[in-house]
Amino acid sequence: MAAPPVLPPASVDRVHAARAVAAELGIDVVVLTPGSDLRYLCGYAAHAMERLTALVVPRRGEPLLVVPRLEAPMVGASPAGALGLELLAWDETDDPFALVATAVQARLGGPPARVAVGNRTWAEHALGLQRAMPGSVLELAAPVVDRLRMVKTPHEVEELARAAAAIDRVHARMGEWLRVGRTEAEVGADIAAAILAEGHVAVDFTIVGSGPNGASPHHELSDRVVEAGDMVVVDIGGETDTGYRSDCTRTYLVGGVAARGLLEWYGVLQRAQAAATAAVRPGVTCAQVDAAARQVITDAGWGEQFLHRTGHGIGLDTHEAPYVVAGNDLPLEPGMAFSVEPGIYLAGRYGARIEDIVVCTDDGVRILNRGTRELVELPG
Repeated sequence: MAAPPVLPPASVDRVHAARAVAAELGIDVVVLTPGSDLRYLCGYAAHAMERLTALVVPRRGEPLLVVPRLEAPMVGASPAGALGLELLAWDETDDPFALVATAVQARLGGPPARVAVGNRTWAEHALGLQRAMPGSVLELAAPVVDRLRMVKTPHEVEELARAAAAIDRVHARMGEWLRVGRTEAEVGADIAAAILAEGHVAVDFTIVGSGPNGASPHHELSDRVVEAGDMVVVDIGGETDTGYRSDCTRTYLVGGVAARGLLEWYGVLQRAQAAATAAVRPGVTCAQVDAAARQVITDAGWGEQFLHRTGHGIGLDTHEAPYVVAGNDLPLEPGMAFSVEPGIYLAGRYGARIEDIVVCTDDGVRILNRGTRELVELPG
């Protein structure tokens, strides 16, 4: 078995910050089950299963960690064990949802009106909470937790930079595996091994889209054999030992020389990615960054072939807030980390994407990925 991950810093201050935001928003209690939100606030990397584990944060009174009794020793051995949280350990014959409802009501002096649960809480847990607190309105906890997680601390930025450097090293080795005559699956297996060898503890995804498969942004892998002259989109990422993620896309030309027309087409994508990156600074909205990339591609006549948003936040999850997309008028703040990844996809022919992870700084942008953004030509 792999060694357990070294979890990111967590503290009672983070838990109390969540309580303060919940109170500001009029939310009576936040209930977070296993996942990145739980890890972020208290450092407990619990396994998601049918038994309820939850961090319960009421807007008044002390928070508590609800766990199956058989897992209570695991809490004590985790970073959460040092936070001094009240531990409510429940037995197999208990109704943990009723226990949560009783504890919340005691802290609030009455039943909660608004109960917020994590976005990825299992339905059986969300419905169990609703059954135990029938007069409450169930809603998502994203407005509370995202506000805390979107702005990374300097420590978190450096962890993302370390992850980016590791995935850059994998892209730098692509010529070792991406060759004419090999299948996408074979190339992907080698890339996955390299992601681990270069400093990750887990592989999140390997997309190797060769030829027409490159026009499908989330293609992943297939048995298609790479042919001479193929454009190949390689989008890869993993998890480091502190839980932070990498995500970087580069486009390769295998076994051929790029014709002038192809380089001009790819140059549109380069300009779009550069324009969006240059737009990043405090006060600029996510929608404006998206528009900066989209305008370049649209002006060149390829707007309908840019099929997705320009970017997504990254941290303990590969995809998290903020989302760089039209309609999101959230202003950027220093410490927000996200991808900038425009793409152009020609169905049945080929596609291309360039992706870097960037961080909004006090006066502009820091680009975490350092590899070339040129169309990389690899020998066959």
